[in-house]
Amino acid sequence: DQHDGIEKHTQSGLDLIDRYVKFVKERLEIEQNYAKQLKQLASIGLYKRHSRRGSKDDQEMKFSNQQAFQELLSELNECATQRESMAENMNQNICMELTKYLQELKLERKSYLNEVKKIQQNLETSYKHLEASRKRFEKEWKEAEKANLQAEKTEQDPTSTKADVDKARVNARQHLDQSDECKNDYASQLQKYNKEQNRVYRTDIPTIFNKMQQMEERRIRKLAEGYSLLADIERNILPSVIQSLEKIITNSSSTNEKQDSLIVVEQFKSGLFPPADVEFEDFSQGVRSAGVENTHHTPKVRIKQLFKKNKEETSSGEN
Repeated sequence: DQHDGIEKHTQSGLDLIDRYVKFVKERLEIEQNYAKQLKQLASIGLYKRHSRRGSKDDQEMKFSNQQAFQELLSELNECATQRESMAENMNQNICMELTKYLQELKLERKSYLNEVKKIQQNLETSYKHLEASRKRFEKEWKEAEKANLQAEKTEQDPTSTKADVDKARVNARQHLDQSDECKNDYASQLQKYNKEQNRVYRTDIPTIFNKMQQMEERRIRKLAEGYSLLADIERNILPSVIQSLEKIITNSSSTNEKQDSLIVVEQFKSGLFPPADVEFEDFSQGVRSAGVENTHHTPKVRIKQLFKKNKEETSSGEN
């Protein structure tokens, strides 16, 4: 009979379920916050699906590297959605389910413990009745012995009359009869108590403890299912996550740097010819000495013309 030990052990089992539920709740909160932050991060870089024609977003979406980045953000958003779904499944299939199961276990365990307590209380009550019966028998037997000794003493006393002797004998007989009744009652109570005690410790309590053992085994199986379910729920989203990652890799491979460069060339080419050469402005031709009367100004000429004139003068000098 290790009632207290069993009670503490089953309570620790219930506490473990409660601890696991709290653990999963904290885990899914982490997943929800992670998914929320991923979506916020993805939304910052995502272009609007229906951008105005000719807008900056519309222009940049012509480039393959921009398209690949947009697909990356889109798939990242999809991964975040999968994380949200995973967190919701954890809440419904683990937290809510185990919380409900925990309440059922508490009620079941309480009923078993109350039943054991009631059985023990009834047995204690029976034992008290047995003790009371034993003490009455003990008391009456001592009184009977005392009365019997008094009767023998009266019979042996030469001064005692016949009436005294008869009275002493009647008194002794009455006490003896009373002690016999107490003895029979004590024997009956003892038989009843032993029978009840055997039933309690051989049938009643073992039956309840067997039920508690089955309850404990069910609790362990249910908790183990919760452990496994945590992994299964996350494993179920992996194909979708892997698919998103594969799409990112595929889109990354489809970028075309040469095509993007040609788009830039086509976008910014003007079709105009290069600008003409800059003319040389010879300010020194307008400078004359103070004694020269003719203030004729030499017109501005192109740099190429000056170079041509100097070349002609050089050629004529050589000739």
